[in-house]
This record gives sequence, C-alpha cells and structure tokens, in this order.
Amino acid sequence: MTDSPLLVADQGAVRILTIHRPDRLNALDSATLDALHVAADAAAADPSVRVVVLTGAGAKAFVAGADIAEMSALTPTQARDFSLRGQRMMRRFETLPKPVIAMVNGFALGGGLELAMCCHLRIAADSAKVGQPEVNLGLIPGFGGTQRLLRLAGRAATLELCLTGTPVGAERALQLGIVNRVVPAAELEAETLALAQQLANAAPLALRGILDCVNVGGDCAIEEGLQYESAQFGLVFSSEDMREGTGAFLGKRKPAFQGR
Repeated sequence: MTDSPLLVADQGAVRILTIHRPDRLNALDSATLDALHVAADAAAADPSVRVVVLTGAGAKAFVAGADIAEMSALTPTQARDFSLRGQRMMRRFETLPKPVIAMVNGFALGGGLELAMCCHLRIAADSAKVGQPEVNLGLIPGFGGTQRLLRLAGRAATLELCLTGTPVGAERALQLGIVNRVVPAAELEAETLALAQQLANAAPLALRGILDCVNVGGDCAIEEGLQYESAQFGLVFSSEDMREGTGAFLGKRKPAFQGR
C-alpha cells in the first residue's frame, strides 16, 4: 500500500525495505519505527529471506532524521520512551541473523545515520550526506548515535560530528569508516543489489555465525570473544552447508548452500 510508511519487496532471497515517507524526507515517526521492527522480525523468521536491504523512498533522502513535528510535543518521559523505542528497533536489525545492507541514497541525518549504522554494511551514493545534527536543535542523538558512531569512526570523529552538528559528504564518511563503499548515485541500486545477491548465495549459517561473533566480540574482552568464535567454528562443522562448501572446493565446482 502506498500510504504505508514501509514498502516491502522481495527479489529472490533479497528483501528490500523502503521507508516510504517522501513528503517528510522519510523521517522516522513512531509508526515507522514500529513498522520497521515488525519487518525486521518478519525477515528474521522467513527462511526464504537471506539478505535485507534497507533504503528510503526517492533520490533526496535515505532518512533525514526523526520526525521533529512529532518529537517536539513529547514530555521528558515520552521522549525517553521514544528513544528506547527507536533503540530497540535498531538493535533488532543489528542483531538480525541475516546480513542487513543500508542503501544510503541521500541524506542520512540524525536518526537516519543511526539507522544506517545499525545495519551490517552501508553503501552510499556519492551525493549522500551523513551527520548527527541534533545539537542544532538543542538535543543529543537518541537512537544510539553516540555509541555506534564511536565504535565505527572513533572518539575524535564522533565528537566532531556530534558537537558541531555539521554533516559530511560520502567520501569523508568513507574515510572515517562510517560507510563501506561509495558509488555513483546512478549505480547505487545495482551495486547494492549485486552485493546483496553475493551474500544471498553464501552459506546462511556461516553468515549467521560471523554476525554473532562480531556482535559478541564487540561487547566483550578478547579472550571471551575468541572462545565464542571457537565454539561457533565447531558448530558450523555440524552443518550440511559446511560439507557442501568443502566438497565443492575439493571438487572444483560452485557450492549450492541450503542453510542446513
């Protein structure tokens, strides 16, 4: 439905989620946060979906931020709940057992950058701009911006973007490690879907193990992370995909992974 804040489409094993509020530059309001959370749960539960691509409608904005019109009327308690609501949704995507790619087609500001950062990979158009401009509204990031930006780009870049509120272009975002790739805007969709298909052809259980290890390792001491990696390494040896992958390598053929 065109009046939905989120459009869902499948291309084979790739699910494309498009935030569809072009008149609001795809700003995140409560209904959109909830729709995204429901979509994340659905993608996780659907065995036919191997990769998720997240983008915004139109060429101007991925997500221009949180919906200021809705947010400005909140009480302090409601604002805290709104923040937690967004954080829970973004954490759901971050911990999804399938790769999530942000296709950053324009402005990714405030909540938009926070949404992109919770994805596992980010491909940006060369015309995109990213930033955390909340300070210009007398606010701070509320959907995890200070924390994920710190982990992606480091302390100096996080303080620069958050304290000044000044957006940066795609190439600068690439230099800071905020995005993985920058491509010409005209090639963004094709490049993103090519990467998504590459991941969709990979072994789903191995992808899940990698995602789990990185999520766990990012929040623990290295000794604990190494132990977790070894446990996951042993676990994938029980899969049919491991037998298929090693057999295909030895037999000099392309593997056909089934997610089992």
